[in-house]
Amino acid sequence: MNDIANLWAAGERVVLVHGGGAAATEWLKIHGVQSEFVDGLRVTRNDSLDVVVAVFAGLCNKQIVADLRALGAPAFGLSGIDGGVLQTKQLDERLGFVGEPTLANPAPLNALLDAGYMPVLAPIGYWAQEPAQLMNVNADTVAGQIAAAIGASNLVFLTDVAHVRGADGKAIPSLRPEEVEGLIASGVASGGMIPKLRAGAHAAAEGVRCHIVDGRESYALRDVLQGQEIGTLVSA
Repeated sequence: MNDIANLWAAGERVVLVHGGGAAATEWLKIHGVQSEFVDGLRVTRNDSLDVVVAVFAGLCNKQIVADLRALGAPAFGLSGIDGGVLQTKQLDERLGFVGEPTLANPAPLNALLDAGYMPVLAPIGYWAQEPAQLMNVNADTVAGQIAAAIGASNLVFLTDVAHVRGADGKAIPSLRPEEVEGLIASGVASGGMIPKLRAGAHAAAEGVRCHIVDGRESYALRDVLQGQEIGTLVSA
């Protein structure tokens, strides 16, 4: 949070896309709903959708906004539904109400940035049918779509591993977008790394430098944006 606030204070335009998977799992457990994942994506059915929306767009989003504002950053919370930022379709019937982005509309985010606010975006989109359907969208997927849509210079995934690793277990310092699917097909990349790599490849194909770094390390965000060679870089 301090890195983000300091970036803003230094004059950088920042959009923060967040998840909240651990909190969602905790609240689903409270409501007696078991969490299930397929290829790193949370299965979201009728019994879990309301909780996921409430946790991501409500509790998590507002806590992050409050924390950033306490650090002097003019954070402004919203979800992908607000302003039509993120339109989706159903990704896979097995996943239930999990959305695949079909349109990322950067206009509301650019308007907030131009007005001096830092957008903090929860990964909830909508499926434009009758009636409209709220959709859970993987936060990594959202970040990749938004980075490409706004023409970001850098996309940084803060995760809980130091690098993407190859089949030999060695760290991979850099990847090209076309190499990503091979890692996934071979099983080398699995679980939550799959949507990160695919989102990073999508953004990189649009000219964005994508970094996957260990967010548990102090100043990881600052260091990677200052050019230190940490984590894994995905770029065209």
